[in-house]
Amino acid sequence: MTYFGVLLRFTGPPLVILAAFAAYDLARNNKVAPHYRTWPVWAVLLGHVAIALVYTTPWDNYLVANRVWWYEPSLVTGIVFGWVPIEEYTFFVVQTLMTGLWIWLWMRRMPSPEREFTPNRLARWVSTGLGSIVWAIWLALLLIGWRRGWYMELLLVWFLPPILLQLAFGADILWHHRRLVLVGLVPPFLYLCAVDAIAIHSGTWTINPANTVGLDLLGVLPLEEIAFFLLTNVLIVFGIVLMLARESHVRARTGVGKALAAEAAM
Repeated sequence: MTYFGVLLRFTGPPLVILAAFAAYDLARNNKVAPHYRTWPVWAVLLGHVAIALVYTTPWDNYLVANRVWWYEPSLVTGIVFGWVPIEEYTFFVVQTLMTGLWIWLWMRRMPSPEREFTPNRLARWVSTGLGSIVWAIWLALLLIGWRRGWYMELLLVWFLPPILLQLAFGADILWHHRRLVLVGLVPPFLYLCAVDAIAIHSGTWTINPANTVGLDLLGVLPLEEIAFFLLTNVLIVFGIVLMLARESHVRARTGVGKALAAEAAM
């Protein structure tokens, strides 16, 4: 299959269905739960699309330039920006919109958490600290030049820092909304892993086995690809929940207020 063929077959229908649900709900005035009525959802979605393009582009170009993976030339258009075909940039947009529309669907159907939110600084410190240890280990492996783990090293070293920032700001908020986080994260992650396995099996793109740890699900899907779709969907889901959750806005205002008060006292 061509790369655009993969996108049309496997991401086009979910996007159309999710957009149709959104239009239907908007027509019937089915809004998101009150807890998430902070910023316009469409603005948050488009903001995440822009972030995905800006943040992923240099990383993806570096991996393709160094042959960590490559695309079958006959299955892409040949329109390239840097080292990456236009289809790949299209995928960044499509994945973000698909996962974003999916979690927005459930924001309109799941009630706000019934329990009162209790801030938990320890949860933020512990989750950020453990994640930082994982990041430091993989950074060390990258620096010593372990080539079999190169893909995983580049993946974790690049994508863990923004996740750590999300955890540092709102791990307790994400836990408070864990049902929404789980529903928003797992189905897109599993679906995109399946699509990736189909594309790899059909030869649309190839992962260099010399730069992977050698653990392949069902003999087709490298562990690194599973980690990629997990991490990128975590970034999208965590980001959307944190940007829309009421607790985040209260925390941000409180932080700004304390900073201004401290500045005024100096």
